[in-house]
Amino acid sequence: RFQDLLGRRWLVVFSALVLIYLFMPVIVTILFSFNDNLGRYNFVWQGPTLRHWQNACGVLGLCPAMIKSLQVAALATLGATILGTLVAFALVRYRFYGRGPTNLALFLPMATPEIVMGTSLLALFLNLGMTRGFRTIVIGHIMFNISFVVVTVKARLQGQDANLEEAAMDLYADEWTTFRKVTLPLAMPGIIAGALLAFALSFDDFVITNFVSGNTITFPMFVWGAAQRGIPPQVNVMATLMFIVAVTAALLGLLVQRRR
Repeated sequence: RFQDLLGRRWLVVFSALVLIYLFMPVIVTILFSFNDNLGRYNFVWQGPTLRHWQNACGVLGLCPAMIKSLQVAALATLGATILGTLVAFALVRYRFYGRGPTNLALFLPMATPEIVMGTSLLALFLNLGMTRGFRTIVIGHIMFNISFVVVTVKARLQGQDANLEEAAMDLYADEWTTFRKVTLPLAMPGIIAGALLAFALSFDDFVITNFVSGNTITFPMFVWGAAQRGIPPQVNVMATLMFIVAVTAALLGLLVQRRR
């Protein structure tokens, strides 16, 4: 009976094993945020404690680095989402000279290794005489995030039914009303997905940021620097909080979609 049940449910079992494998590092991170470690290293379980959660900003520079990463990710997401959405609409809705090469060029930042992108941006900023710091990080993140937003929004727009917009205009809606009442709500799931992807990529980026950051320290750079001396448990606390926020946002989005 067990073999028959396993044979019928092999896909579910396999999917569960893959999910466990994927989330194992996250589980370890959450677990070791409660580790009562002694010394600077947090690699061996020594018992549960809540003192790291009670003093999450106790490590010098951790919370400022987290705030800096959130600021960069928010600005980069805003810029990349606006520009990427406009480009996606232009590529899907219009036929113009150079449309094919533009589509190809948008995939280049996604296919280019990050170290190549980072060195290229560094050379660009140095030739322009720009001081590396918060501004150059935001510019760099917007630059590589635009492609991801374009691809995501473009996929959504290509699946839309153009007859809905034509029907709205047949009912005497002007172009702006049609866009606001029909086109934008239909495209909004793709825009939100592109924005969330851009935020995650920006917050997570280390390689490109390392080239263009100057003296600005983001959360990934803080973790990399702390790893040279032993990562404090407060880093696990911050990572756990970000994971909880991300999961909560995803669940809320799913709940809203089901209710609609």
